[in-house]
Amino acid sequence: MSSIRHLIHGLVRDIGFPVRRLLPAAAARTVGPFVFFDHMGPVEFDSGTTEGDVRPHPHIGLATVTYLFSGAMMHRDSLGVVQRITPGAVNWMAAGRGIVHSERVPDDIRDGKVPVHGLQMWVALPKDQEQGNASFHHYAEDDMPRIEVGAASLHLLAGKAYGHESPVKTSSPTLYVCGRIKAGGTLSLPADYSERAVYVVTGAATLDGEALEAGVLAILEPGIDVLLTAQSDTLFMVLGGEPIDGPRFVWWNFVASSKELIESAKLAWRAQDRAVFGVIPGEVEWIPLPEK
Repeated sequence: MSSIRHLIHGLVRDIGFPVRRLLPAAAARTVGPFVFFDHMGPVEFDSGTTEGDVRPHPHIGLATVTYLFSGAMMHRDSLGVVQRITPGAVNWMAAGRGIVHSERVPDDIRDGKVPVHGLQMWVALPKDQEQGNASFHHYAEDDMPRIEVGAASLHLLAGKAYGHESPVKTSSPTLYVCGRIKAGGTLSLPADYSERAVYVVTGAATLDGEALEAGVLAILEPGIDVLLTAQSDTLFMVLGGEPIDGPRFVWWNFVASSKELIESAKLAWRAQDRAVFGVIPGEVEWIPLPEK
């Protein structure tokens, strides 16, 4: 029996720069509380341009989780937070009933031709929190445990694993790990959570002998330990957790347990209702609703 339930190759999309979108997918719309998974870059941006900048846009009902391997982004939001996002740090923004943020490429990253490379995830908020207050939390790289397990070096970004616990505050049981492993090394992935997936960022691996190439998300079968073996030096992510409390609707940047909440958010953003979304100090641009 295979340890892999689904292999998701994702679709490359252009959002001003190329990203590979792994979730939601036809085979699996969620993994634990994760409802969205974009792999961005690596990409270099020209000096004196706004290439790669994500202008102010809204969210409801989710938490954005940004993690970089290289480069940097400057986060600004309607809470007044201004935070430079750097490799190894975790930035966890809970939208609740509404927030606006922008993410822009800093000038020094453009001028130095430093590749921007990272992941952006969305985590669905539980129903009792999806209409709560927005919040933002930044966790520096050294805040989260570094774990050596055999040949693997792990950075525990969220949840519990291998006897350690991340300080990152989550809204539901969540697992998120960044790992590196040398060619020929192995790592047992225990069945501590109901839903798990493995994503190879660079390199190549096998899962109980089945090949897993870079850029492919493997959804694992529940309830069994799985052996990851590196075929070359490999950078990988493990994500998952417990299932969310019911299905979610995802439209544009909005996630909600009901279509009514989505429609209400559309109306509020079209009207630029500051009582719902607020405004980012110093920002004058905004991304309008999609036509479709």
